[in-house]
Amino acid sequence: MNRQFQRCFASTSTMFLWALFLIALTASYLSFQSFVESGNRYFTASWGGIQLEKQIRNSAQIQRPGGMSVLVTGAAGFVGSHVSLALKKRGDGVVGLDNFNNYYDPSLKKARQSMLDTQGILVVEGDLNDAGLLAKLFDVVAFTHVLHLAAQAGVRPDMAYFSFTRNILQGKTITVYRGKNKADLARDFTYIDDIVKGCLGSLDTSGKSTGSSGKKWAPAPYRNFNLGNTSPVKVPTLVSILEKHLKLKAKKKTVDMPGNGDVPFTHANISLARRQLGYKPTTDLQTGLKNFVRCFSFAKFGNPFPQTDCLDDAFSFLISSQTCFTVLHLQRMCSIDSLSA
Repeated sequence: MNRQFQRCFASTSTMFLWALFLIALTASYLSFQSFVESGNRYFTASWGGIQLEKQIRNSAQIQRPGGMSVLVTGAAGFVGSHVSLALKKRGDGVVGLDNFNNYYDPSLKKARQSMLDTQGILVVEGDLNDAGLLAKLFDVVAFTHVLHLAAQAGVRPDMAYFSFTRNILQGKTITVYRGKNKADLARDFTYIDDIVKGCLGSLDTSGKSTGSSGKKWAPAPYRNFNLGNTSPVKVPTLVSILEKHLKLKAKKKTVDMPGNGDVPFTHANISLARRQLGYKPTTDLQTGLKNFVRCFSFAKFGNPFPQTDCLDDAFSFLISSQTCFTVLHLQRMCSIDSLSA
């Protein structure tokens, strides 16, 4: 009898302990779910909620057969904004991402953001390092491609041809640097329209990492392309072209470049872009600077938006008084991920 009682008591105790364990486990699960849901509500509120998600979907909507939905990083930058416009113009869906850092005046980037918004392109403010933000963006939109143009700027925002033009018109002396052994500096100046064509070409020729069912079967392709004009021009020649189009003589002061200054010349090797993208720059410095001077003559300082008379096929518009860029001095590494079929 005692043994039966002991066995029964032990069995009851075991069941009781299991019941307590299950109750504790259930309570922990419910508490965790509540935490996750509250966290999601907080993230959604801080992220912008349903209204922002609607704007993102509208911006990413494809308007042409066979089009793509592209996340453009660095979209508030000079190149990023032009590429975003070109994508939208041909009917692709575009959503921009930019952290609006203060390496140069953030108001210039905000002006580009506002301009893109008028064209139906949303630029989300955020950082590439924010994994939660990226996950949320891809949860809202199944982007087909990511075009990486975000980078820490490595050149002066006040580009040489802009400061030269401004100072020549104001009768001020311009400083022309020269390299070692008094050699003239040379730059591979590249027109923005040519850069845009190269970036679009990298998108149009990218491979796929998923099958038609959406199942991922390979890593997303990742390619680097060097884009440029392949025709370096000496800086004194640049000044001479500006003098010609401005019909004014520049007051020049030539000084030796300091040891920690810029490189003596740039010259893009575009062989890979030529083979894989059919990339071929078509605008020389003479033509680009002529358009630049024409744009500059219409500039109204403090007005961040384009002058109607200054718009052309290359989107050579005025972002602000400090960035009336038509010719772009750039050797750009364009990288492209194709994320799905």
